[in-house]
Amino acid sequence: MSNAPAFAACGPLWPALAIILPLLASQPASAQAAGQNSLFSAAPTTGLIAPAPATTGLIAPAPVTRGEPFGSGGVLVPQSEWPLTAPRATAPSAVPMVPAGQVALTLSARFGKGAPLIDGGLTWRVYSAKRDNTGTFRLIKEDKSPAPTLVLPPGAYIVHVGFGLATAVRPVNLSGSTVHADFDLPAGALRLEGRVGDVRIPPGQVSFDVYKGSQFEPGDRRPIAERVMTGNVVVVPEGTYYIVSNYGDANSVVRSDIRVQAGKLTDITVTHRAAAITLKLVSEKGGEALASTAWSVLTPGGDVIKESIGAFPRVILAEGEYRAIARNEGKVFEREFKVVTGVDGDVEVLAQ
Repeated sequence: MSNAPAFAACGPLWPALAIILPLLASQPASAQAAGQNSLFSAAPTTGLIAPAPATTGLIAPAPVTRGEPFGSGGVLVPQSEWPLTAPRATAPSAVPMVPAGQVALTLSARFGKGAPLIDGGLTWRVYSAKRDNTGTFRLIKEDKSPAPTLVLPPGAYIVHVGFGLATAVRPVNLSGSTVHADFDLPAGALRLEGRVGDVRIPPGQVSFDVYKGSQFEPGDRRPIAERVMTGNVVVVPEGTYYIVSNYGDANSVVRSDIRVQAGKLTDITVTHRAAAITLKLVSEKGGEALASTAWSVLTPGGDVIKESIGAFPRVILAEGEYRAIARNEGKVFEREFKVVTGVDGDVEVLAQ
C-alpha cells in the first residue's frame, strides 16, 4: 500500500451553460486528475453508496436502514434519469390546480448561487415539522422531478433534497397561495479510473472506496462509497476525501487525499505500479501446468500476499520481489521472482 500526493485540476462549473459537477492517488506511482468535464457528459451506473449527513444544522439525514428520521438520495442517479448532454434550461413545472385552503410549494435546486437549476437526479422529500409518537418525522410527499410543484395544506414542513450523497434540508412555512423554495447543494463529484503505465485497467479489475476526511486523520472510519467501479460518478458534498484504489485482490493498493469543490467534476486517473502474473508448476520449462496445485505468494520477509489453488492462477501483484511456493502431491517447490510494472507474464516453478 502506498500514499502519494494528489493533483486535481478544477474548472468552472457553468461555462457556456454546461453543468460541471471527486481523488487521486498513486502507489509507488502517480494519480492525476484528468480535468473537469460536464457532469452530464457521462452516464454513471448505480453504485453502492451509503447516504451522507446533510451540512445544515437542523436535521442530519442518515441511512434509512438505521431508522433515522430522514434518508438521503442513496445511490447514484439511475442511468435512465441522468442527462447525457449539457443541461437544458429547466422548464418550470406546470402548476397544478390548487384547491381552496391548499398551498402550492414550488421547489428547485442549484449547485451554488447564480448557477443554473439542476436538471435531473434530485429526490425531494417533504416531512411533517413535528415528530409523531414514535419520534420520527412523517413523510408527507416524495418527488423525483427536478423542479416539482407540490400541493399541501398550509402549515410547517421540513423539505429535504438529495443528489447522490449530497443533501440539503430546511424548514418551510406554507401560507398564501404559492411558496417557492430554492436550495443550494454545495456538491462536487468524482469519476475514477485506474491505469498501469499508459494502459487503462479493464473495468471490473479495479475498484475504489471513498472516505470522508484525510487519510492522516486519526480514528477508524467507514467508507461512504464502496467498490466504486471505473466510470462511476459519485456525487458528494464539497470537502476533503481520500480514496483507496484496489487493483486485483492481492497487494496493489493505492490511496491519496483530494479536495472536492462545489460544482466540479474531477476525473481521476489512479496509476498502479503492478503487473498480472500467471503461476505455473511445470515438469520442464515451457511444459504443461500441473493441476491441483496449491500456491502461496510471499514477500522476501515471509509475509503471505496471496494463496490459491489451480493449474495456472492469475494474481495482480505490486512491483517488487516475491517467492512462489507450489504444493503438489505432498511435495513442495519454490522459486523467487520479480514483478516489474506493466510487464505481465508467466512465472514457472519447476517440479524438481
